Amino acid sequence: MAVSPPVCDFGAAWHDFTLPGTDGQQYTLADVAGPRGTLVMFICNHCPYVQSIIDRIVRDARLMQDAGVGVVAISANDVAEYPQDGPEQMAAEARRHGFVFPYLYDETQQVARAYGAECTPDFFGYNADGRLQYRGRFDASTRMAGPGDARRELLEAMLQIAETGEGPEHQIPSMGCSIKWKSA
Repeated sequence: MAVSPPVCDFGAAWHDFTLPGTDGQQYTLADVAGPRGTLVMFICNHCPYVQSIIDRIVRDARLMQDAGVGVVAISANDVAEYPQDGPEQMAAEARRHGFVFPYLYDETQQVARAYGAECTPDFFGYNADGRLQYRGRFDASTRMAGPGDARRELLEAMLQIAETGEGPEHQIPSMGCSIKWKSA
């Protein structure tokens, strides 16, 4: 069942973290933050919504980084129930798609909860002051990739944030698989 997160809570603060990456390094928010903005995205390996756009995410992440935007991906799914989302599989996924950003594992799910992540993919675009300016979709893709010439909504928003510090007023929520929370 598809899940859509709420609309952007403009100005909400980001949340610090220390998480292991697929490269064996530990990363904090300060390590991944960019001088002109930061994109924190929650993704996972098995979700068809993520898989339909993963190569586009990598393509656009390069352009964001060139504009001074830091980019990081976090997977928080319960790997007991979804072993394909485990750290070894994440490392293979990052290699397979040539990730140009850290891919971090949130085993405790505390980071995903702090951010209020609800689905994969879920995008949180912050300005240089660490204030939320974008919580929308990547583009018009769903479980299937949208047209090749689809408006690049996330990229446009992050470039605008890098330039002005503010995100677009109109945002269409992302859609994807629910975060696979651990049983209480």
